[in-house]
Amino acid sequence: MAANATSNCPAPFLQDILFTDGGYWAYPDSFQTMSEAANWVAVVSTVACVFLLLSWAVLPVDKTYRHYLSISLTMAVLCMNLGFVIPLAGNPDQCFDAITPNSMKTGAMCATSGFFLILGGWGGVMWVFLRALSLHLQICWQLVVGRNFMWFSQAVGWGIPAVGVTIAMLLSGVSFRFGQTCHINHKNSLADLWIPLLVFAGLTIIIQFSTFGYCIKVYLASLADNSASTEGSGMPSYTNSIRTMTPKQAYRRVRRVIALQWRGIAIVLIIIADVIFFSIIFVFQDTTVEAVKHDQSIATPWVVCLALNGGDKVPCLPEAGRLAVNMATIGAVLFLLAMNGIWLLLLLGRWSMVTGWRDLFTSVPNRGKREFVSVDARLDDLKKDTRSYEMLSRDTGKTMDDSVTPSVVTPISPTHARSTMGSPIHHDYMHMPNSDGRRTPDYFGNTARYHTPARSFSSPRPPQTVTWDARETYARSTSPPQPPQDTYVNPLGMNRI
Repeated sequence: MAANATSNCPAPFLQDILFTDGGYWAYPDSFQTMSEAANWVAVVSTVACVFLLLSWAVLPVDKTYRHYLSISLTMAVLCMNLGFVIPLAGNPDQCFDAITPNSMKTGAMCATSGFFLILGGWGGVMWVFLRALSLHLQICWQLVVGRNFMWFSQAVGWGIPAVGVTIAMLLSGVSFRFGQTCHINHKNSLADLWIPLLVFAGLTIIIQFSTFGYCIKVYLASLADNSASTEGSGMPSYTNSIRTMTPKQAYRRVRRVIALQWRGIAIVLIIIADVIFFSIIFVFQDTTVEAVKHDQSIATPWVVCLALNGGDKVPCLPEAGRLAVNMATIGAVLFLLAMNGIWLLLLLGRWSMVTGWRDLFTSVPNRGKREFVSVDARLDDLKKDTRSYEMLSRDTGKTMDDSVTPSVVTPISPTHARSTMGSPIHHDYMHMPNSDGRRTPDYFGNTARYHTPARSFSSPRPPQTVTWDARETYARSTSPPQPPQDTYVNPLGMNRI
């Protein structure tokens, strides 16, 4: 009787002794369609990341505003997208047997997709953390992040994810838990993945909101600052000391930094929100599964429903919903993770990238054609020099994230100067005919006007007459005494005809 009872299980139940591992909960048939839709969104996101990376690699910096923080974050998001795209291209078999899914040990594609997903998640968290730290150091501590911070960021931004994904793959592993992408198993996942990710995400939030708090403090202090000395300038009293800034001057500086880096701030908030949401949902899912495994009475209503309906899962979906995260929440997690590349394109991409690609392709046939080249051609060569830091501001030369390298204008040619009416800069000389028919450049055709800088303490003044009295120096006078002159004598007009 006992043997007969164990060998004949009602549908859809199977004999437990025939399987080596337990299965995972099922969702409605529409879940597969939703998972494929999220994977196709990841394809669009991947194309967006590839476009950004190619633009940063090929186009000049004045077209792309590239920076290593943006490049590394985009590479991390690209890795995360590959975790969704690779299964879509390979269409792997998710089932190892009737109740057991394939894992990294039974399928190479499962291992590959899970590896890229975890690596991209780790990389995204670390690079938004470094981006928030960079902004905090610039705004709150007035530190200029330079080459040392760049090398530190590269070591931390890729070193910790490499260690994290190795530990997660060895201690937990990945399998097809839902959808076509392999996710980390519950075993040891809380210690080797979720808690470390949430720690860095929490630090990022603390740093980001402390920066916001400092900005609000500076703004409120600027409202109470009635100093008249700060009304006409946004610079500190001593240009070499930031500590001497008044509240209004500090507010102007903070406002400028935020105006240049608001895109990076938005990216930090979006990715951190995705990671926290993703982590909470997975931890809750694992906790629910483990609770059912230790207390099987929780699943009794669902088991009875399946037995009464002959294995038809549709009437029993409400009972199954109490044992797992609902499909709408899982779908939201998948779509949010797949859309990160699109957010990067919208916030870090610029229309100048499109025009840069257009100029690149339209100028290819004319590259070998050399025509008249003026002295100003050296300016174009200087613009192509990518050795300069991309964080320099176009106005002040400060290290800003979303700015461009200022162009270098040589003083040899006055044709670079703009007129006060805003006429465009001309790069060709005006040619004047000589008596022998040749044409020579007119270097003095356009005169650059002098504009007094806002913070300049010097300005052009007329030459002053220097008088020398021989009696004051006890020297012998060689000319007869002259009557005193109270009028101004222009030395430039002494030889006027």
